[in-house]
Amino acid sequence: MSKKTTAKSTSKTLSTKSSSAELKKLPKELLIQMHSLMVKSRVLEERLIKIYKAGDAFFWIGGPGEEAFGVPLGLQVKKGQGPEYDYLHLHYRCTPTLIAMGMPMIDSIRLIMNRATDPSTGGRNFSNHYCYPKWNVVPVSSPIEVQYIQALGTAHVQKRHNKKALTIVTGGDAGTAEGDFASCLVWASRKGHELPMLITVQNNFWGISTSYHGQHGETFIADRAKAFNIRSRVINGNDPIESYIAIQEEMDYIRKTGKPSFIEAQLSRLYGHSSASGANLNTQEVDCLKEFEAKLLKAGYLKEKEVQELWQSYEQEGFEAQQLVRSEAGPAAETIWDHVFVNNENADWRKF
Repeated sequence: MSKKTTAKSTSKTLSTKSSSAELKKLPKELLIQMHSLMVKSRVLEERLIKIYKAGDAFFWIGGPGEEAFGVPLGLQVKKGQGPEYDYLHLHYRCTPTLIAMGMPMIDSIRLIMNRATDPSTGGRNFSNHYCYPKWNVVPVSSPIEVQYIQALGTAHVQKRHNKKALTIVTGGDAGTAEGDFASCLVWASRKGHELPMLITVQNNFWGISTSYHGQHGETFIADRAKAFNIRSRVINGNDPIESYIAIQEEMDYIRKTGKPSFIEAQLSRLYGHSSASGANLNTQEVDCLKEFEAKLLKAGYLKEKEVQELWQSYEQEGFEAQQLVRSEAGPAAETIWDHVFVNNENADWRKF
């Protein structure tokens, strides 16, 4: 990062670059695709908040403000099932990544409304706690940062298979205080036994209600990776172009060398920590989607009417999905063993 960008990052502005020349770094079609997916993810998250506030769900936690990093990440995953494809150990702000990978809106709505039709958990977990075995998306966990040490397992398997696949693990800045995060850096970087891992931290500068500043002795979280000789970089995660290029470069490096890489993406948290803190829009935070959209409009890549129609189409999709899911049933008692690692069909659940 330049000194100028570093100063912006620590003061929590994190605006995207204003130069239209930045747009030329990626194909126009890709930029328009990223914008559409960012809108879809934002509309979905705002729909989930409406569902919670309407009393149709018990809790919300999600990733509005992380679209500029999450969408480029999801678009570059080697998607499939098994060790020859990328594994994803994500945290609960990962909706943009799943949307970019092809998740339908209704899947997320069924999850937050705890319906039996929810493909991730059968209606038995919180919002944004996704699980897609067909895409190697490991179940999202509520305890923070446990995914960092779990990710070592799939990375070891991929190293043995040597199919140029990698393990992706994401988390937040506050969770880096957990021992699981430190253990991940240790075991991913042992000389001669390095693991093919893309280790990321989405730094929104908040740990629930505790500010990032004063909680970290290091200048950047990415500095901690340097101590283990892990290649690392800090990026403006509110800039989808910078994010896409950085992710592409680090994925290429990992697939080529089999060694880990670390990205600290500094970005915004637009609706607070979760519904526990009100889930209200924070207008002091930079909105990566609005800034990117304005840049595309100014460059003539999009027209106002097209943008309005896009937002309206996703709004309609989300509304119709909510109405449909309202009529669906919740999980039945006999499904208690579904969606676990091994379905215990012979167990008598009444004993527990």
